[in-house]
Order: sequence, then structure tokens, then C-alpha cells
Amino acid sequence: MPEKIWFKDWFNSPYYYVLYKNRDDKEASAFMDTLINHLKLNSKNTIWDLACGKGRHSLYLNSKGLNVIGTDLSRNSINEAKKSENDTLEFFIHDMRTPFRINYFTHVLNLFTSIGYFENERDNLKVFKIVFNALKPGGIFVVDFFNVIDIEECMVAENKTNIEGIDFRICKSIAEKKVIKRIEFSDKGKDYYFEEKVSLFTKTDFEKMGASAGFKLSETFGDYQLNPFDEKNSDRLILIFKK
Repeated sequence: MPEKIWFKDWFNSPYYYVLYKNRDDKEASAFMDTLINHLKLNSKNTIWDLACGKGRHSLYLNSKGLNVIGTDLSRNSINEAKKSENDTLEFFIHDMRTPFRINYFTHVLNLFTSIGYFENERDNLKVFKIVFNALKPGGIFVVDFFNVIDIEECMVAENKTNIEGIDFRICKSIAEKKVIKRIEFSDKGKDYYFEEKVSLFTKTDFEKMGASAGFKLSETFGDYQLNPFDEKNSDRLILIFKK
């Protein structure tokens, strides 16, 4: 029996966006503004929003005059994002483990913990190599991931939340160096069950993958305001790699 790939089913489900509908778009926009200023992005740059979902970051970056291409494995997400395409904004269905374009982008952004999903950890290194080849010389790869220490210390084992009349039960655990989130709910008389599994990658893990792909880690930050990374106290792990 073929292995069930959790992110193919879950990210393509309409319930994914119900559960996460309250994500802070204002915070996301502020982070994009901070990145634009820090990286000195302008209309001469071509950005790859890797694992873009419905394209909220892509749309905002494009509104600031940047050329953006967003890709995601979810057909439903890309179909929605495509409604906003224009001459400088495109979206494609794409698996990040397969090559996309070669020597094409000045910057690649992988935001909101959108790597580390794979059962085979070599697939994560494959992503780094694909990004390296997609970037022009001197290109920048930005990875925004959770801080493992923060996740381990602050994890709530179980909680319940009601969104749009749906009662979601969410259980979290750590096993085999992964954080596992079990999501259960019922809707319209049918029971649903999904899982999220994300590898607990540390800064050292990312450095090793980056170096193996040919990158040099140039900067590390700990939040969306780009304050210094503190392993014990930072909310995020934001890494900037250079080709």
C-alpha cells in the first residue's frame, strides 16, 4: 500500500484554512516590510515564494512592486492564488522536491515553517539543492522556521477550539525527532482526522543542509522584527543563506 503523504491531503483540504483562518495577516505584512527593507528588495528582483499556500505573502510582496512567483503542492490553494495573477505575479502547482527553474531567482523565501515535512530527511537536503540551483549567483535563500526549544518547552499537549461551528480537537506530541499534531473534528455528520508532522530542525541542522547544498549562512534572526536569535527565548528561527 502506498505511504500516505499527510501534507498532500491536509494542505489541500478546505478545513486547513478554516483551522488557521485567524493567522495574523498584519504580522505577516509587517514581516514582509521588514524583509524588503533588510534585503533591499526592489523591482529588479525576482522572488520565489516556495510553499506559498494561497499566496498571502506573494500578493503582499507583489503589491510592493516586486516580481513574484509562488509555488505550492496544493491544487486548491494555487487555483485560489491564480485569481490574483498579473504580469509580475504567477502561481504554479509544484512539489519543492523537484527542480523548478535554474539560475533564475534573486531570492527564494520559505516562510512560516514550510519545510521539514518529509519522512525521508534526505528530501529536505534535496530542497536546499534545488533552491541553490534556482538562484542566480549571489542569490539569497530565507528560511523561516519555528524555534525547536520554544516548541518543546511551551507545547500544549491538547486543546480544543471552535471555528465556524466546528469543534477541533488538537493533540501534540514529540516522537522520532518530529512534532506531531493530531487534528480531529466532525462536520456535517462526518468524522475527520489529519496529522501534521514536522522535523525538529535546529540551527545546526539547517547549517549542515545549507553547507551541503553550497550555501553560506550569512545571518540568523529570532523573530519577525529580525532581532538576534536566542536559542532559549526566540519565537522563530529565521536564517538567511547566500549562494
